[in-house]
Amino acid sequence: MPPPETIEVWLRGPLPAVPPLLQPVAHALLQAREELTAALHDFPPVLLNVRPEGVASVGFHLQHLTGVLNRLLTYARKEMITEAQLEAFHAEVPPLTIEEGLVERLVKEFSDEVDHALSQLRSTDVGTLTDVRGVGRAQVPSTHLGILVHAAEHTTRHLGQLLVTARWVKSLA
Repeated sequence: MPPPETIEVWLRGPLPAVPPLLQPVAHALLQAREELTAALHDFPPVLLNVRPEGVASVGFHLQHLTGVLNRLLTYARKEMITEAQLEAFHAEVPPLTIEEGLVERLVKEFSDEVDHALSQLRSTDVGTLTDVRGVGRAQVPSTHLGILVHAAEHTTRHLGQLLVTARWVKSLA
């Protein structure tokens, strides 16, 4: 059998204390963290703002992954986002100020947010998964489960875009 780290997270078995219905969400988030960490190991910070052909930059995706996961988990808890979360949302778009250690710091922020998500999943009452939850200022109706699944889906979508863009900008450098 191959070493555990070479097997995708969802094939490694159930995660302790995560409700069975939420295992796929947890697996997707952990897989995203592993792939992101590997892909951005030694990624040159100077490439974070590069937007080949106008696509979103690696820096945008890296900030957005953390921010949107945080905001979606807030809605899943039946809370409204705070002013600080709204400010962070607006800060995802402008170019990053490049500094030493920036890539590592942003990767760690995403990793920490995944840890928060896992903690929230572990404490989720599965009896609430079909309960209505409002999303955004307009409180567009979804369900608790719908928001959690979307958090995983949105994370993997932006991770895929980040991975392609990272390879692309590295090939141009």
